[in-house]
Amino acid sequence: MSESRRYRYLPDYFKSRFGERVQKLSIDGGFTCPNRDGRVGKEGCIFCNNESFTPAYCRLEKDVTSQIEAGVRFFDHKYSGQKYLAYFQSYSGTYAPLPRLKQLYEEALSHPKIVGIVVATRPDAVSDEVLDYLQQLAESYYVCVEYGVESANDEVLETINRGHNFASSENTIRATAGRGIHIGAHLIFGLPHESSASMLEGIEKLSALPIDILKLHQLQIVKNTHLAKMFEESPKDIPLYTADEYLNFVVESIRRMRPDVYLERFVNQSPPDYLIAPDWGIKNYEFTNKLDKILKERNVMQGELWLDRK
Repeated sequence: MSESRRYRYLPDYFKSRFGERVQKLSIDGGFTCPNRDGRVGKEGCIFCNNESFTPAYCRLEKDVTSQIEAGVRFFDHKYSGQKYLAYFQSYSGTYAPLPRLKQLYEEALSHPKIVGIVVATRPDAVSDEVLDYLQQLAESYYVCVEYGVESANDEVLETINRGHNFASSENTIRATAGRGIHIGAHLIFGLPHESSASMLEGIEKLSALPIDILKLHQLQIVKNTHLAKMFEESPKDIPLYTADEYLNFVVESIRRMRPDVYLERFVNQSPPDYLIAPDWGIKNYEFTNKLDKILKERNVMQGELWLDRK
């Protein structure tokens, strides 16, 4: 942890490893998802609208190199000279035949400004064959697989039509460990029918697994999703955090996280054209600044309760 923060912050790790700021560039590799193509289901998760988190420079009609060039142009005027990670973000980034994955990943890694890849995927969309290949890449590049866990509560996973249980996440995370691959996990706080106690228990369950990175964000109601229909029909059945409520919950979550896990993100803000609720009116960095302040005021450290329970 740095002196200015009370948690391990992933950008600090990148700066120490690469000597400068590192930016993730979203890449659309043309993947689909086993919860959409019929292998697991066809309707997808109730909260998912992939377009709501796909940047304008990241479009399937462009090849990987063109998407990288567009992303570099987008970010270089803000942070000139930084390094980049190719982020295969759209849908399930391991859900394709291995030859296709090799073509996409290696095209990205051949770009002179790319120092590694981050692959977002589902725990039920990764084979041993793919993990063996990523292990080989990790000998020469930064490689991270980011698993969408979303919740550690099986009843909640069923409610959101996730199509896998928490055991699937546990098994796949353990199968990925020990290969030199950085392991990320993603959780959504505030999913329908999940209590605060269940979410905090989920933090502890994930902390007991060999993850390196954790991403968090609040539940958002996004247009053109099944969740949006549910919210329209009965909004009281889907209570949403206020910004202050969520801030306090993140504080309690940080106390329970294993102290050596890097935290990448705490909130997400869908574009106004897609977002129905909650509209907090604060940017991600503003939320992080408030979080840093309250952690200092309350003298809270990442993992203090994890250490107590151990």
